[in-house]
Amino acid sequence: MDETTPVPVPPAPGEPWEVRSAGPWTHRDLAANGARFHIAELGEGPLVLLVHGWPEYWWAWRHQLTALAAAGFRAVALDLRGMGGSDRTPRGYDPGNLALDVTGVIRSLGERQAHLVGHATGGTLAWVAAVMRPSVIRSLTVVSAAHPRHLRRALLTDRRQIAAFEHVLGFQRPWIPERRLVADDGALVGEYLRAWTGPNMLPAEAVAAYRKAIQVPSTAHCSIEPYRWLMRSMARPDGIQFARRMKKQITAPVLHVQGASDPVLLSRTALGAGEFVSAPYRWRLLPGVGHFPHEEVPEEFTAELIEWVRQHQGD
Repeated sequence: MDETTPVPVPPAPGEPWEVRSAGPWTHRDLAANGARFHIAELGEGPLVLLVHGWPEYWWAWRHQLTALAAAGFRAVALDLRGMGGSDRTPRGYDPGNLALDVTGVIRSLGERQAHLVGHATGGTLAWVAAVMRPSVIRSLTVVSAAHPRHLRRALLTDRRQIAAFEHVLGFQRPWIPERRLVADDGALVGEYLRAWTGPNMLPAEAVAAYRKAIQVPSTAHCSIEPYRWLMRSMARPDGIQFARRMKKQITAPVLHVQGASDPVLLSRTALGAGEFVSAPYRWRLLPGVGHFPHEEVPEEFTAELIEWVRQHQGD
C-alpha cells in the first residue's frame, strides 16, 4: 500500500463485534435474486466485486477494499447468502443459485459488468457465474478454488484431496456440525483458521471476528449448506447436470491464485483450470502461503489483483 491508501482500522480490544465494522467504507443492503444482501463499498470507477469464502465474511477483503479504491476502482465486498449481514434463507445454497446471487448484486449495483474476485466458495461461484452469465463478467480472479469439474474429479479419485476435505465430510451429518462450530465461542473456527494458514498467520482480531461471525444465529447452518450440496449431489441428477454445464468454456480473462502450502484445496487439484478458459489465463502459485492469500500476504496479493484488473479494464 502507498501513502494515499486508507488503512482499515482493527476493532479496539474489548470493543463489541459488529458485522458492519466501521471504516472508510459505506455499508448498505441490496435486493437481488429474491434475497437481501449486505455489502461494504468504497471508491469510484470500474466495479470490482469481492466474494469471500468460508468461514469469513465481507471483512476478509478489508485490505483490498482500501487499495482498490485508492487505485481508482469501485470496490464492493459482498456477504454471501446465509453469512455476515445478508439474509439467511431456508434454501437456495446450490452453486447455480448462489452464482445468480452474485450476478444479481452486480445488476443491483447499477452496473452492466464487474471484475469478479472470489476466494474458496466465492471462487467456485466466480467460475460458475462466468459460465452462467458471461456477459456480466469483465474478468475473474479466483483464489484458493479449483474449477468445479476438477474439484469433483479430485473428490472422487484423489485420496489426499479427500483427506484435506475432512471438515467438509464432517459437515454432512445433521445438526452436529452446527453445534460444534458455535461451541466455546466458535473455538473450532479458530482452530481451522490456524491450521489452514502458512507462516503468516491471520491477526488475532481477524480470528476473533470470524469466530464471532459464525455465532450469528443460523450462520453455522446456512454457511455449510453449500458443502452439503457439493457432496450429496455427486451422484444425483442435479449434480451430474451441473458438472456437464461446467464444461462450457469461460470467455473472461482469469487470474488463478493458489497458495502452495494450502492444506485445504491442494495445488494439484487447482492446477490446470486453464483448459476451461478460452481467454487469457494466468496461474500464480504463492510459495509458503496457505488457504487465505488475500489475508496472509495482502500486499503481494493486492498488487497482483490490481495489475490484473487494470490490464483487462477494456475486455
